[in-house]
Amino acid sequence: MMPIIEVKNLFVDYGKTNVLTDISFALEKGDFIGIAGPNGAGKSTLIKTLLGLVEKTSGNIKLFGVELEKFSNWNNIGYLPQKLSNLNPIFPASVEEIVLLGLLSQKSFPKMVTKGDRKKVNKVLTDLEILNLRDKMLSDLSGGQQQRVMLARTMVSNPEVLIFDEPSTALDPESRNDFFEIIKKLNAAGTTIILITHDTGYIGSYANKLLYIDRKLIHYGAIKEFCCHGDKIGQRFERTDGHIIWHQHE
Repeated sequence: MMPIIEVKNLFVDYGKTNVLTDISFALEKGDFIGIAGPNGAGKSTLIKTLLGLVEKTSGNIKLFGVELEKFSNWNNIGYLPQKLSNLNPIFPASVEEIVLLGLLSQKSFPKMVTKGDRKKVNKVLTDLEILNLRDKMLSDLSGGQQQRVMLARTMVSNPEVLIFDEPSTALDPESRNDFFEIIKKLNAAGTTIILITHDTGYIGSYANKLLYIDRKLIHYGAIKEFCCHGDKIGQRFERTDGHIIWHQHE
């Protein structure tokens, strides 16, 4: 089976500073990958490089078998950044209008909303259990509700891969649990998930693989194999009631 994402010997520099060194891994369809590492390890840089938002210094990246430089089917990849800075929370638009932006961005001029578009929006809002918020303004919603709306905007085009950068940072524990359960259901339905998170206690409950980097690749594979390492990296983790707990020493 062809990997959905394949990275070989990736190097990324910011000026004279090396951020990523010789990173190689491959993701298969249906994977749920947790990306972990200390602050400054290059986790967000890795994701932004995969998306073409940061220029790689050297190495090879393929998305759905196509070289990154030639890849154009970006509708197949959904991305929810750590900070939703691209949309002001007091933006004067309804939930329906915001989610529609996820479809309008794919269209060429003139960008017209169709009945089919509205049906897609209703479906994704129903799936995320926020159809009742359709006509509300984003500024009237809680942090957890806003996160679901932004997830709906990411999901509405039905991408095969969803990438999340610290999606639960601003959420309370209940909203965080709900959010992870939504992602779990999406993965069970066949969506490939890539998740950067500091909620490392959740990695073992949801992800089937761990990608641990610290500017270079430390581990990629089953979490239980990583936790059983005898070196200092492996000793940062322990199992507690089926969860993986990360001991941050940096």
